[in-house]
Amino acid sequence: MTVRRRQALAGLAFAAPFLIGFGIFIAYPVAASGFYSFTDFNLFQAPDFVGVDNYTRMAGDERFWIALTNTLLLTVTGVPLSIVIAMAGAHLLNLPVRGQPLFRALVYLPSIVPVVVGGYLWRWMLNTEYGFINHFLSLVGIDGPGWLVEPEWTKPAIVLMSLWTVGGTMIIYLAALKDVPRDLYEAAAIDGANWWTRFRHITWPTLSPVTLFQVIVNLIAYLQIFTQPYLLAQTRLNNVGAGPGQSMLTYAMYLFQNAFSFLKMGYASAMAWVLFLITLAITIVILVSSRRWVHDGSR
Repeated sequence: MTVRRRQALAGLAFAAPFLIGFGIFIAYPVAASGFYSFTDFNLFQAPDFVGVDNYTRMAGDERFWIALTNTLLLTVTGVPLSIVIAMAGAHLLNLPVRGQPLFRALVYLPSIVPVVVGGYLWRWMLNTEYGFINHFLSLVGIDGPGWLVEPEWTKPAIVLMSLWTVGGTMIIYLAALKDVPRDLYEAAAIDGANWWTRFRHITWPTLSPVTLFQVIVNLIAYLQIFTQPYLLAQTRLNNVGAGPGQSMLTYAMYLFQNAFSFLKMGYASAMAWVLFLITLAITIVILVSSRRWVHDGSR
């Protein structure tokens, strides 16, 4: 056996745990989902091939369009808010104030709280009758809305709960701020540059690659959002409700309902592939547009 062959076999042996796990838990499920998307499959009977019927059926499925619309509204609202709040918070956490490590830890703490625990905590705080948020609003003379019972307020409630864990993004921005050369700020201050000029010409070019990463990550998270609306709407396996007027019905929730409540695994698989294509298309658009606003140091 040659040395090169022994090295190749040794490399494969070291990579085998990953390759086996990837094949069993990722590659096979993805391939199976692609196959089932062209079938009528209910988990208990052999799949019946139906061609593209599952895909064409979506065009006339009213709940599919409601779920897609709700998800896109949450995405176009939640992603920009997450980026802006995280970036602003990172600047505040970067200030040389007393107790800085404590503030950073408190900001990051919600990110490690289990989502289910956070969901029920927010259900309590957003309760119309005894919730803390409406109670505090009443102290300043504001009549709090019905966060979980009025269709026009359910999406702000979901976004509000999602922003609770923005501390993780904030810490990443904080780390990126550490890479901004201090001497550039000092030179800009000597030249009389205001805060906006310093941010535009010094801070933003440094943060733009991180922003690109965060936009894509948050985009994928919001397009797949499930746990927050699922908990706030109190949907269970045998319950297809999704908040008042189906205002909390997200794409992932409707996919879950089709797969495990209605046992329409073929239709759910087709929905999963459509979501993948939507996510891929939006991501490609963002990456192409990033050539104009992301600074990688070579421009």
